[in-house]
Amino acid sequence: MQRVDMVDYDQAYREFRWEIPPTFNFGSDVVDRWAEDAQRLALIWCNDRGEERQFTFGDIRRATNQFANLLQQRGVKKGDRVLVMLPRIPAWQIAMVGCLKLGAVPVPCITMQTARDIAFRTQHSGAVGAVTTREHTGKFPTDHPFRARVSVAGGDGWDDFDSVLAACPDAFTPVTVGSEEPAILYYTSGSTGHPKGVTHASRGLFTWRVSAWHWLTLTEHDLIWCTADTGWSKAGTSILFGPWSCGSAVLFYDGPFDPATRLDLLERYRVTVFCAAATELRRLIHAGIGQRDLSALRLTTSAGESVNPEVIKQWQTLTGKPLLEGYGQTETLMTVLNYPALPLKPGSMGRPLPGTAVAVIADGNRLVGPGEAGTFAIRQPNPQLMLGYWQDPQLTASSTVTIDGEPWFLTGDSVTMDEDGYLFYGGRADDVINSAGYRIGPLEVENVLMEHPAVQECAVVASPDPDRGEVVKAFIILRPGITGDDALHREMQDFVKRTTAPYKYPRKIEFVRDLPRTATGKIRRRTLRDQEFGRR
Repeated sequence: MQRVDMVDYDQAYREFRWEIPPTFNFGSDVVDRWAEDAQRLALIWCNDRGEERQFTFGDIRRATNQFANLLQQRGVKKGDRVLVMLPRIPAWQIAMVGCLKLGAVPVPCITMQTARDIAFRTQHSGAVGAVTTREHTGKFPTDHPFRARVSVAGGDGWDDFDSVLAACPDAFTPVTVGSEEPAILYYTSGSTGHPKGVTHASRGLFTWRVSAWHWLTLTEHDLIWCTADTGWSKAGTSILFGPWSCGSAVLFYDGPFDPATRLDLLERYRVTVFCAAATELRRLIHAGIGQRDLSALRLTTSAGESVNPEVIKQWQTLTGKPLLEGYGQTETLMTVLNYPALPLKPGSMGRPLPGTAVAVIADGNRLVGPGEAGTFAIRQPNPQLMLGYWQDPQLTASSTVTIDGEPWFLTGDSVTMDEDGYLFYGGRADDVINSAGYRIGPLEVENVLMEHPAVQECAVVASPDPDRGEVVKAFIILRPGITGDDALHREMQDFVKRTTAPYKYPRKIEFVRDLPRTATGKIRRRTLRDQEFGRR
């Protein structure tokens, strides 16, 4: 499958064909191939203490060979699962790719997870190896028969990462991995019940390059910085699998979020492609981004949570460069995107990635046309789709519906599609507000509220009402120096009525200091909704 840069979206979509190799090992087929030019830059790492290290693909090849040898010496073999819970340090890339070279299945975990979270992932995945830092070793169960325990800076009963790697050979022959064999296991956030283990085959890692081609538009001349947490699939999109498949160098920063520091790093390292969550971009807009030298930056992207149209407009005005939103799920990878070659429509998710056929399904079994809301679905087979939920064939089967003989994967997200094929996100299917028969997507109301000059951030959920069943309620964080009172309450209601369909206005408004969030900073609408309905 040869890269063809997108000039015309319709032509690119029409002519694209998946060509999946029968075998694929990211370690040998991507990292080792780029390492043939041993001086090609792969990674720039820095932290909030002023430390910096740079790695070529040759450096990464040697270190990942050593890590693969280490695992093999400890008895880890192809198909075994290895928990990788590391912050934004180079050991993360080394451990991830080292696992893949051996054919072991890495299980990325975020460092904010608790001992209970790790215990579940250990037992559920049947992990035989664990990699973390000294401060987090205590989160791992001591009674589990791990064959390999590796820690940055060591720890009681743990191998020291640097020491054991230095003692291992730097030559290793990567194993052969079939395109349908498991390659990586991600766990979802688990907003209901236990987290789900999303298993991707090696073909999934191969396909990540296509969104990197057309959405990120990466080349071997780029330096990309993505601020996603290492435990989420977004890190695969824009930190590891996507960029390195294109030969791009990656900036990797280990430090807390600080708007001024973010802008300093963008300037200092001459980042060309920047990827960050909408929450971060909003704060950077108000941190003086327009006064910075971002002449090297040619593109900004965002995924994971919807970007308000007002934020997109302000970002592009201040930087002079586009901000392109993308949509994906852990189960599907990146599937609907805005592309530099595609005209933007405010508030749209974009259009499907070439090679991906999509539809909107209502009532569980009916394909609907433009303008009608329903569940976003992806036609199967599609090499980007997961193999399935780990050890849960029933849940895997329940995510597929067959219509007119064709199987479709149901994402659980509510969308509409317009006449031009653009998709518009309406929230999770269970987030949609049903008020007196009107179905209202919370994002529609949030986008309008974000245009009000007093609003810094907001979340919209359903609230119970004896007459209408549900009404719209908005939780609003005001900008510094602004006080919420009855007059502002009424002003915001009138503002929404004037800006969008009047039935969508928030009949209830609560001014708050903060909003409940996931570990990655996304707003937990479910928590707010449960609070409203008394399900605490």
